Amino acid sequence: MKLTVSCALAGLPCASSSTITSTLGLPEAISPNEKVDSVPDGGLRAWLVVFGAWCGLFCSLGWLNSIGTFQSYYQTTLLRQYSASTISWIPSFEIFFTFVMSPVIGRLYDSFGPRYVILGGSILHVFGLMMASISTKYYQLLLSQGVCSALGICAIFQPCMSSIPSWFQHKRGAAYGIASSGTSLGGVIFPIMISQLIRRVGYAWSMRISAFLLLFLLTIVNLTVKSRAPSQRQKISKDTLLQPFREVPMVLLLLGFFFLTFGVFIPINYIVIQAIDDGMSNDLAQYLTALLNAASLFGRLSAGILSDKIGTYNILVSACYFAGILSLALWIPATSNAGIIVFAILFGFASGAYIALAAALVVRICPFKEIGYRTGLLFLVASVSGLAASPIGGAIVHCEGGSYIGMQIFSGVTLLLGSSFVLAARFSKTGLVLWTRF
Repeated sequence: MKLTVSCALAGLPCASSSTITSTLGLPEAISPNEKVDSVPDGGLRAWLVVFGAWCGLFCSLGWLNSIGTFQSYYQTTLLRQYSASTISWIPSFEIFFTFVMSPVIGRLYDSFGPRYVILGGSILHVFGLMMASISTKYYQLLLSQGVCSALGICAIFQPCMSSIPSWFQHKRGAAYGIASSGTSLGGVIFPIMISQLIRRVGYAWSMRISAFLLLFLLTIVNLTVKSRAPSQRQKISKDTLLQPFREVPMVLLLLGFFFLTFGVFIPINYIVIQAIDDGMSNDLAQYLTALLNAASLFGRLSAGILSDKIGTYNILVSACYFAGILSLALWIPATSNAGIIVFAILFGFASGAYIALAAALVVRICPFKEIGYRTGLLFLVASVSGLAASPIGGAIVHCEGGSYIGMQIFSGVTLLLGSSFVLAARFSKTGLVLWTRF
């Protein structure tokens, strides 16, 4: 049954003649920055942008999911003279620089559009991997893979995600879900591909083959990802940079993602070693990350599709609350192989909304001309907790004498706390209205 209601009934300041139709009987609260039917919401050109964004996320964040494979190879072969903690700075730098430069990339996107930003990112990403293929020293790998390639990844994935809103409105969630599934598929394919290539052709050619594959896909990205919204060269002022921190919904959203990142990354980082310590064979445990990423693929697709019908904030909050409950109610008591595998699959599915809808949350509460910068702020906040998640988790395990229960509780609590902040951001826009599509 369709239900048509005014924006005023949803608790939003808008013209009295504005009406929204919900296909599920839920009144929809919309941002005053959005205009109904102002974008194509489909067509060949729009879906080509989604395809290009999918390739971009496959090459960037999908590649980032293979860093565990390199950590293992460097530790056992190429850099075996260094300690594991020293080697871990290479993937840590890669994660950090992927996200910490997001506000800068966002400002460049807002001012110049996606074309030149993605082109520069493609060059940096491929060049960094090519340099890594001829690197033999620690500092060389740190600079090529941990810094150069990571900066390229940042300049690829963010413009890809920021370009989608100008082409989709009613189907925006589905478009984000489809594009972000590239991250999950990359997280399944790249670790397997890299480990097999290293075994057969060696490390150097593994990196070169990967770089050539990425070059081909990034060519598609550069040809397809465009934005309908005209770029505007804006003067960078203190007020412009600080304005998001003066808006309650944006501050609550940033706080939410700060805590959510802790809760999402701790299981991803520690589920393999925790499973091995609980008696799972090493061969079986190595498939847990692939299972989690495969389940995340379906989680991202379903989260994106459902968000168009139920609401972006509603779906993300529900999924992340569920992920928090899983960490507390299933991960803690799951000590058998079957229990850990079930947790990996369910958690991967639930946490899929975290990446799939991150940029869509920002779009709902900010002007189009600031999408790049504000999305960058969100990923900047995530970079801090993402960098600290693994050390904090390890410190908790150490303090608990090798027990993972404290770390699992920390993961569950931060997921619940982060979800609550995002829910508060939603209420700050819609009022204390439960049944509103937002």
